[in-house]
Amino acid sequence: MKFSKYHALGNDYIVIDPKDLDKSLSDHEIKVICNRNYGIGSDGIIFGPQESAECDFSLRIFNPDASEAEKSGNGLRIFSRYLWDRELVNNKPFTIETKGGAVCSTVHEQGMSVTVGMGKVRFTHEVHITPEIKAKKIRVKDKVFTFYLANVGNPHCVIPVDNLSESLAKNYGKAIENDSQFENRTNVQFVKVIDRNTIQIEIWERGAGYTLASGSSSTAAAAVMHALGFCDANISVHMPGGVIEISLDSDFYATMKGAVCRIAEGNIADEAFNLF
Repeated sequence: MKFSKYHALGNDYIVIDPKDLDKSLSDHEIKVICNRNYGIGSDGIIFGPQESAECDFSLRIFNPDASEAEKSGNGLRIFSRYLWDRELVNNKPFTIETKGGAVCSTVHEQGMSVTVGMGKVRFTHEVHITPEIKAKKIRVKDKVFTFYLANVGNPHCVIPVDNLSESLAKNYGKAIENDSQFENRTNVQFVKVIDRNTIQIEIWERGAGYTLASGSSSTAAAAVMHALGFCDANISVHMPGGVIEISLDSDFYATMKGAVCRIAEGNIADEAFNLF
């Protein structure tokens, strides 16, 4: 099985082209490939490019637990770089169909940077309604958090905090992700506002766990902080893996720009799937 591996600010994905396989990936194969001890190791798998009736390309995104993600900002940047490396695109804009909606992507700086139009951010987990932003409460273990819903094509729970730490995401992220009030689980961001144009976040990703960086999480957190009046429309989102730039228009359409790095290409041996 051929693969390519990339990372976007430490958030790493394996890209597998469907034309190199004669079948879809099984749940077992996805879990093995993503496992950092028994497989290659990654925060997810991008399965594409595939044909699309509406866009230039289509893809599917799988989490390490084999669940399917609707959208991934970092994954989209990585996929865009993969297409550029294969000379399937150039420096002109192109469109990608995801389960969380279509996006427009542009590769810059000889593939080192990618801009993605992530679409309109809605302050809900429902895709087809756009309510006003509203504070909600959640009790997790020994704490009560105030949070805000956001939807970037996938669901997010944005939690403003004064004291931000890695341990917050690791200690409370999983319980929040799986809380019963989130019908399809949720991505979780703990957010600290630095100034009008800068925020810092720690991330717990649905189906993946603690993550160094996330494009959709950056988009959701920036949109919520802008909607609450804490930040302006152009926001630098700082994460343990690096910085993503988010721009929002008056209708909360979000544009994301960030780095991509190519890591490796190779072949996965068949026996890897028999020993796990």
